[in-house]
Amino acid sequence: MATVQDLKRRITSVRNTRKITRAMELVAAAKLRRAELRITALRPYAETMNELIAGVGRASASVRLPLLEQRESVEAVAIVPLTGDRGLAGAFNAQIVRRAFVLERTLLAEGKGVRWVAVGKKGRSTLVFRRRELAGSYLGFTDQPAYADAQAIAHRCAELFTSGEVDRVVLVYNTFISALTQRVTEQDILPISPDILETDEDERAADTLRGDFIFEPEPEEIMQRLLPVYLETQVYRALLESTASEQGARMTAMRNASKNAGEIIDSLTLRMNRARQAEITQEILEVVAGAEALM
Repeated sequence: MATVQDLKRRITSVRNTRKITRAMELVAAAKLRRAELRITALRPYAETMNELIAGVGRASASVRLPLLEQRESVEAVAIVPLTGDRGLAGAFNAQIVRRAFVLERTLLAEGKGVRWVAVGKKGRSTLVFRRRELAGSYLGFTDQPAYADAQAIAHRCAELFTSGEVDRVVLVYNTFISALTQRVTEQDILPISPDILETDEDERAADTLRGDFIFEPEPEEIMQRLLPVYLETQVYRALLESTASEQGARMTAMRNASKNAGEIIDSLTLRMNRARQAEITQEILEVVAGAEALM
């Protein structure tokens, strides 16, 4: 049976742990707010990019560019799981890796090859441990991704696609819904969907009213420059979603850890009080027994 001193030490240890989890919860909450602001700031840019590509696409309907190439036969697929560099975020990293391996098994069952591009230390360590060969690895920025990080990932994915090493590229990441909810998402980023070149009838009617446009340089050249930027924007948006999801998951996990620590402290305090009461009762019994022996 644990003594009073043992229980005191355990209570002190759990209290110190609770201080750490509370601090981590506050830090994660601050980072989550910043991540949400970055996502909000990116949305107008992404929407404008879509409109720009659609506008140029209408002027170059017959354009044939490598990033738009829809291949008849898909022989190999690149999977890009967006994980974090650190743990203590609940099931955030595990559910991404789990979904990525489910996708891998599905593709292998269909007779397709699989290439891996790891983003985040947790994803890379899991893939290396399972002896998967990596076509790329990007680490150290998942807490605060920059546009340059998205550019590097997008460039590598485009290189794999245009060289013919893969015929499809899939991102696997957590979409941020709320601090309590993150949804695992599979998003095909290559080949770029031809749907982005389409518009509805109202927009086409508005374009007719505005008249014809003169493009300089040619629409095909403009599109060739815009599509890589569009790809980078999609990757950057996924990185921001993943960052917000990670901080939300970490904040929730640390809040639950602090709550559990409080419950453990209450339980240990109750046990310590009972142990102290038992010791006092034992001492009283010993004093009474000694007094009776002297009589």
